[in-house]
Amino acid sequence: MARSNSRKTDTIPAARRPEVRLPPLVPYGGGGLEPDGDYDGLRFEGTDLADESGPGARFMDCALDGCALDRAELGRARFIDSVLTGVRGVGTDLAGASLRDVEVVDARLGGVQLHGAVLERVLVRGGKIDYLNLRKARLKDVVFEGCVLSEPDFGDAQLVRVEFRDCVLKRADFSSVRMESVDLRTVAELDIARGVERLSGAVISPAQLMELAPAFAAQIGVRVEA
Repeated sequence: MARSNSRKTDTIPAARRPEVRLPPLVPYGGGGLEPDGDYDGLRFEGTDLADESGPGARFMDCALDGCALDRAELGRARFIDSVLTGVRGVGTDLAGASLRDVEVVDARLGGVQLHGAVLERVLVRGGKIDYLNLRKARLKDVVFEGCVLSEPDFGDAQLVRVEFRDCVLKRADFSSVRMESVDLRTVAELDIARGVERLSGAVISPAQLMELAPAFAAQIGVRVEA
């Protein structure tokens, strides 16, 4: 019987990226955010939203450029077909928020609370996010590209078709995470603090396998000695 020379192709499905096409935008007129407020077709340019309270607010077809988000209370907020560029801040509360068809570009954030959030078709490109809390969040079709995530917490989260492209993961926590079609092969630096045993459903490179070998061995109780 003749042996086929065909090779199995890469079958991991790629994440669907957002395709945001913003309409002509109206400048935000100020006045502060409101709980459950509706913000449609607005441009927030250099707006100081620090300490603003807008839980449950909806942002649709919006652009946030260079906005300060320190301690902003945006729990359960919804961001739809929007672009956040150069946003910055510490302690932003987005617990339980929903992001769909959203691009986050060159953000500088720390201690962002996204636990219990739902992210679908989201691109995070460039920038640096410290202590990102995504515990119990649901991520589907999400791409982290060219960014630095320092001590991100994915504990008990669900990741489906999530890609980490040319980014840095420092001290990542994958405790109790559930993964399906997660691509880690092009991570520039893969440093897993907890949950290495939860990588089932992820794809890594041969080089990454060698780097993680001691951690894998420790998980199954294997001692490696010269």
